[in-house]
Amino acid sequence: MTALQIGAVAALYYASGKLGLLQQLVRGQVTPLWPPTGIALAGLLLLGLRIWPGIALGAFLINISLGPSIPAVLAIATGNTLAPLCSYALLRRAGFRTRINRFRDALALVFLGGLTGMLISATVGSGTLSLARVLPAGGFWPTWWVWWTGDAMGVLVVTPVLLVLRSAHWPRHAPPSRWEEGALLVVATIGVGFLENAPAPLTFLAFPLLAWAAFRFQLAAAAPCALAVSTSAILAATRGTGPFAGHTLITNMIALQAFNGAAAMTALLLAAVITERNETQQKIEETCRRLAEMAARIAPDTGGPSTLPGDRGDEEENGGPARPS
Repeated sequence: MTALQIGAVAALYYASGKLGLLQQLVRGQVTPLWPPTGIALAGLLLLGLRIWPGIALGAFLINISLGPSIPAVLAIATGNTLAPLCSYALLRRAGFRTRINRFRDALALVFLGGLTGMLISATVGSGTLSLARVLPAGGFWPTWWVWWTGDAMGVLVVTPVLLVLRSAHWPRHAPPSRWEEGALLVVATIGVGFLENAPAPLTFLAFPLLAWAAFRFQLAAAAPCALAVSTSAILAATRGTGPFAGHTLITNMIALQAFNGAAAMTALLLAAVITERNETQQKIEETCRRLAEMAARIAPDTGGPSTLPGDRGDEEENGGPARPS
């Protein structure tokens, strides 16, 4: 069973890596969104540390065709393996829950899983390419920036989708209006994707969409919406269309990754807050119901209104019936 899981992780890592390389920006192997990091971290969170050889194998296979040499490939694959392992260790230490049903879970995934853990892969990868003299002069920091943000975006927009899919189930007893709202959300997401590639700078329209998804459907819709709008923005940036037309690579990357990071954080944080609020409200209602049931069971059934011990004395002080002498 473990061997099958390792093989599946390696295959998914390789396939998603090939997909990510379609939008490469630096030397054919650095992209603004690297899905394998999201797959690797989700695999570790769901299956445990035993699947790390699958991450290493997938990273080696995807880099062996890119070069520049076997030692460099081994170094890059090592960095790509250590990064999700570091993110996994940091999330476990922070008490991360894969349901992402608390605000602290969303913060941990953003800052520990995405931004901190991926420093390793970006530094090792960019440093290896620089030492191998395959980067132009002054190319280390632009490469490092794209590498780091691309790996981090893989965690922020791919990992939540995979965690949602694990617990996804067909909604039962959902009213027709709920299905209609979900269909409208899908249509709106597609429409915003087209608008992000339009000549006018309309990428900001994604944020009301993300808020709608998070408030009404929580992470189940917010995570896929974040992935969709980020993918549309990446396509516009790599093609140099829409708001990314006429700018340098580093300018486009800063704008793109700022947008992707803001979109992912908006979706995750809002969805986590709403989910936490809903669960707290359910617990309060359940507690109130149980207290009401307990009070009904222990209350004496006297057939009339109960009288507290001090009530008759109060009646005397207020001119009521006097106690017989």
